[in-house]
Amino acid sequence: MSDKKPAPNGWIILDKPRGLGSTQAVGAVKRVLREGGYAKAKVGHGGTLDPLAEGVLPIALGEATKLAGRMLDASKIYEFTIAFGVETDTLDTEGESVATSDVRPSLPQIEAILPDFTGPIDQVPPAYSALKVDGKRAYDLARAGEPVELETRAVTIHSLTIADGPHARDEITLTALVSKGTYIRSLARDIAHALGTCGHVTYLRRIKAGPFTEAVAISLDKLNEIANGAQLSDLLLPLEAGLDDIPALSLSQTDAQAVRQGRVLSGLPQSSGLYFAKLGNVPVALVEIMDGTAKVVRGFNLPDVAE
Repeated sequence: MSDKKPAPNGWIILDKPRGLGSTQAVGAVKRVLREGGYAKAKVGHGGTLDPLAEGVLPIALGEATKLAGRMLDASKIYEFTIAFGVETDTLDTEGESVATSDVRPSLPQIEAILPDFTGPIDQVPPAYSALKVDGKRAYDLARAGEPVELETRAVTIHSLTIADGPHARDEITLTALVSKGTYIRSLARDIAHALGTCGHVTYLRRIKAGPFTEAVAISLDKLNEIANGAQLSDLLLPLEAGLDDIPALSLSQTDAQAVRQGRVLSGLPQSSGLYFAKLGNVPVALVEIMDGTAKVVRGFNLPDVAE
């Protein structure tokens, strides 16, 4: 009989430091779980953060990985700094200069241009991105010196404001609430161009991803404490923390059994939409109710009582 602790289910929200890739962050979580004596669990992240970016990176464990796709689709909030006067090929501090300008926009000029970048907009992703062109990653082609042509994509900037605090003459820090698929580096490039200059991102921090904010994010040091015997339960958010925008549907034992077998429930009084079905406090499934009939969208394989 294994003396390993049960495989965990839920979320670890990592405050990813600059320089660490999202895949490396997932690897770090797997390592501390292994060293902490936990049984093997699926681990995945809910939205890539560039190595040069920092901030909120939701990492799903066990059954929560079934919700990682929803996290990818969620809106996110970023704080970022545009340095004016130099554009790089990567649109951040890692690249080589490809354009310069002596133009430095004033604060009123920046304030005036932001509404033009709020709402539905079209943007061309950076050449240095993970998007695929003819089966190859764009950044691999760009690094090899090959021309990279990416198609314009439609995204939504829900809000775009100047961040609080002092501002230098040659840079500005902004806060943006954006839809999935938005590239902040492209947004910074386009804002600079609209102001008659050029620029690149020198600082990028994600402060919210879906329902998860930096207030619940933990450092790598805190994460590493798990490997040294710290209680995972103190750092692990429950699976349903990723579903706080979805109404709950309480099930009876009989209905929960039916849902777990993939059967539909009929005659429900709830209005149509997505629901988080649970038996007591135990997540059972995501279900879609249409005209009083509930069908399983995603089932969760969790015990009725905590082990």
